[in-house]
Amino acid sequence: MTTCREIITLQVGQAGNQVATQFWDSIRKEHGVGIDGKVTSAGEHVDADQLPDALANLGVMFNPTLAKDTYNSTWIPRGIMVDLEPGTMDVIKAHSMGKMFRPDNMVFGQTGAGNNWAKGYYTEGQELIDEIMDRVRREVESCECVQGFQLFHSIGGGTGSGLGTLVLNNLRDCYVDRMTSTYTVFPSMKVSDTVVEPYNAVLSTHQLIENSDESFILDNEAMHCIATWVLKMKQPSFADINQLISQVTCGISSSLRFPGTLNCDLRKLAVNLIPFPRLHFFMCSHAPFLYKESADRTVLNMKTLVSGNFSAANFLCSCRPEDGHYMAAAILFRGENMREQEIDEAVGRLQSERSDDFVQWIPKNLLTSAIRVPSKRSPLSSTLIGNTTAIKGIYYPLVTKFGAMYRRKAFLHSYMAEGMDEMEFQEADKNVRDLIQEFNDKGPNFADEDVESESELYYDF
Repeated sequence: MTTCREIITLQVGQAGNQVATQFWDSIRKEHGVGIDGKVTSAGEHVDADQLPDALANLGVMFNPTLAKDTYNSTWIPRGIMVDLEPGTMDVIKAHSMGKMFRPDNMVFGQTGAGNNWAKGYYTEGQELIDEIMDRVRREVESCECVQGFQLFHSIGGGTGSGLGTLVLNNLRDCYVDRMTSTYTVFPSMKVSDTVVEPYNAVLSTHQLIENSDESFILDNEAMHCIATWVLKMKQPSFADINQLISQVTCGISSSLRFPGTLNCDLRKLAVNLIPFPRLHFFMCSHAPFLYKESADRTVLNMKTLVSGNFSAANFLCSCRPEDGHYMAAAILFRGENMREQEIDEAVGRLQSERSDDFVQWIPKNLLTSAIRVPSKRSPLSSTLIGNTTAIKGIYYPLVTKFGAMYRRKAFLHSYMAEGMDEMEFQEADKNVRDLIQEFNDKGPNFADEDVESESELYYDF
């Protein structure tokens, strides 16, 4: 039996906690764990080497109370909940699975960040960071071999953006050799309630570029469109949107939580999908998103899954895939009765039909994985993780609105009052604009610009 490679989850701010709680509820059901923390799909007890796939890697996300005893242990989510106001924790405790979490791992302040990045990063956040890192240290010590951390947060408000990036910085300082991945909810002007979102988002992105190893981008606007146009919801609530996110996050993490043909961990995922260290922002999609009325009349096969994954309607961030090229991508298929040949045929057909959508200077840049434990929502599903230059489209509106406000020094006083320097705004703006330019430069002819002839690829010794 292989050593369990644990992942510690941190959820910061109101949005981060709500999204992560829905994620925990979904993976709990997939692993067959009841709200009391006991394995419900026990059946006959078997040896540790012969555990069913759903339970084999249960320790990646959950902490057992009894070592090496899957069936009698109480399984506790390996998560740390953080917010600058107590109201969010009360909501989690009132949730159906609220009692599963360790009360010690709920860290909250009393004041809130008031949608101000500087409050979360410099003043209010600094008062809590030592306590947060102490909780992280305790979780790390209870693990056999931590592979990394995942952080749920949004970057439009104050806590998820300011305190979230502060936590990220401290993780990078304390655990240099561990991977950090983020599920980052980007703001949208259509689904927005905060005027200073461009400031918070650009300041946070500046930190994510430097301190995150991989970031999965989730966009409020795109998810709202999926709920409205694909799932036909008249007025989707945040709970509905959180359900959408949980489908995608369960799909992304399935290769970490279950055995599969391509057994991924956070580091393997990064090595295969990130050609340049700064370009670690992924666009995600999922198929199928099933409309209730037509779910029982929908044909599910590899061809429809693959085409659904690359359909703009299924992307969870609002940028146009045709505006860029895929540098690398991974499709994670889930289902009990999948045939490798069908997957290879569907993916091969896609690559021949849409070869222009992929850069030519990275061969074999579309990975696939087959995971035999199906999703609870569909017997057959797939999730795409794509590293595409088109994701620059999500940053253009942010830096444009950031520039329009910053030129007039609007709202700067509330950030400066918390100890920020004006230079930080300029540095953040420049860093994000440089990122956009880097995505622009890595187009389909990137290799041809740098190498004049094939003979120059070889060194003369």
